[in-house]
Amino acid sequence: MPAPSPSPGPQSVDRALAVLDAVADADRPVGAKALARHLGCALSTVYHLTGPLLARGYLVRTAEGYAPGPRVPALHRSHQRHHGLGAGTGELLGRLRRATGAEAYHTAYRDGLITVVDTTAPVTDTAHPFVPGPEQRAHATAHGKALLAALPRPLRRRYLAEHGMARFTERTITSADRFEAEVDRVRGQGVAVSVGEADLAYTCLAVALPERGDGIVHALSVSLPTADFGRRQGEIRAALTRAVPEFPALPES
Repeated sequence: MPAPSPSPGPQSVDRALAVLDAVADADRPVGAKALARHLGCALSTVYHLTGPLLARGYLVRTAEGYAPGPRVPALHRSHQRHHGLGAGTGELLGRLRRATGAEAYHTAYRDGLITVVDTTAPVTDTAHPFVPGPEQRAHATAHGKALLAALPRPLRRRYLAEHGMARFTERTITSADRFEAEVDRVRGQGVAVSVGEADLAYTCLAVALPERGDGIVHALSVSLPTADFGRRQGEIRAALTRAVPEFPALPES
């Protein structure tokens, strides 16, 4: 478990969230002593923090340690509902995964943030580069490029200025002007591509979805080993294009 990064806000809240993150990121239950080492706090503090999390169903306690509780899936469903999505999106990602043999993702831009909303990648695959949650490498990913290309230039520039353009590999675009040229290519081709820009081992392709009137920009994407990209890019581009009209419509209010 990587050490938690300091964040603004009350320390107790930050530590409780760090406990949730640590348990969620682990591939098996996490003991109280391991959490104390992870947080750099006393064992009694861990018990103090986990008490409310257990009571509210965010954690459960097993013989081996703490594990995610029954409230966690409900949070994910709520997250999808607030993005105007339902089971149909997961089914579409599954079909895209079967059609391409590559992991598929749904990502969204909303109110200045880009989020990986859902993925077909197993939660146990801790080595996978793209997992549900805030996307910190949007400028280096195909889904980030597709979403940012769909925004007006002022919003795109603001996003890049606020989130930065860190270099992750020698292929990462770190110049706003070069990124604008990339945006032009994305718009011209209709498909965004990132060849080893976020992680040299992976290449991703993405398409932005038509505006749905909900103020959110959506994208579908897939990732595959960079070594396979050259021989498979044509079929994957075609599969992504076919998937666009299958994206579920907004639920009726």
